[in-house]
Amino acid sequence: MDTLKTLTYHTTGRIARITLNRPARGNGITLDLPRELAACVERANLDPAIHVIALSGNGSGFCGGYDLVENAEGLLTGQENPDCPQGSPLDPLVQMQNHIPNSAWDPMVDYAMMSRNVKGFMSLFHSDKPVVCKVHGFCVAGGTDMALCSDLLVIADNAKIGYPPARVWGSPTTSLWFYRIGLEKAKRLLFTGDCLSGKEAKEWGLAIESAPPEQLDERFESLLERIARMPINQLVMMKLLLNQSVMAQGLHSTQVIGTMLDGMTRHTKEGYEFQQRSMQAGFRQAVKERDEPFGDAGLSTFKG
Repeated sequence: MDTLKTLTYHTTGRIARITLNRPARGNGITLDLPRELAACVERANLDPAIHVIALSGNGSGFCGGYDLVENAEGLLTGQENPDCPQGSPLDPLVQMQNHIPNSAWDPMVDYAMMSRNVKGFMSLFHSDKPVVCKVHGFCVAGGTDMALCSDLLVIADNAKIGYPPARVWGSPTTSLWFYRIGLEKAKRLLFTGDCLSGKEAKEWGLAIESAPPEQLDERFESLLERIARMPINQLVMMKLLLNQSVMAQGLHSTQVIGTMLDGMTRHTKEGYEFQQRSMQAGFRQAVKERDEPFGDAGLSTFKG
């Protein structure tokens, strides 16, 4: 816990607070984040004083997804990472060699890497104790994995939440959209890559509560305090009871497919073109070109 690179962990009374802490990069997800997240969740679960976990983000927003400036622009550099076992699916050189256009692609290399991230995000879902997530500013792409794996979501009215990589180069790996908002609404978002505002997220049933930005912290803390009054054993039992329904609907199988499809999206003709454009013009420019035809580049809500 003394060497956390991507987030912070501290406790206040009965609440464990996990805060994403790479604000200069929009709290972009790196390989370290899911592993550190799981470690912090485990620490909270084993702490007899903790009743509920609060998840939030430092800076201008909750999470902008994977740090694709690092990944999309640098995918062909194969820079060494001393924290990743050499020759493993986590080794940047291995990933680089598996993403060269017009060469053989091993889908299991992609799956081995991404499935480990899914396990880290799902530590929130499988946490013994409830997890309440607070979203301000933005929560897009891979950032939604953490928000949706949490038990409850409290969001600012003007926040932006959605999965724009559905347009190219991505598939939701934790695959929780259907389970959170139903089939038709999930299709509406993933067939377009459109985003919702926080207010719309509440109306659609994605968030349990939305609030004006200046009231977000107060509403978040109020909910945390109410949950924290409950006995730990009752919280664990209620979460186990409700999560069984989702697992019985086949969540694990859906996540296997979602994670496999995510790898496939990076190896389509369009996926390679997006990767190459990111390397040539920069990731932000590639995203701008991706979103401009939809008329919502930088906007917080979908059209219509």
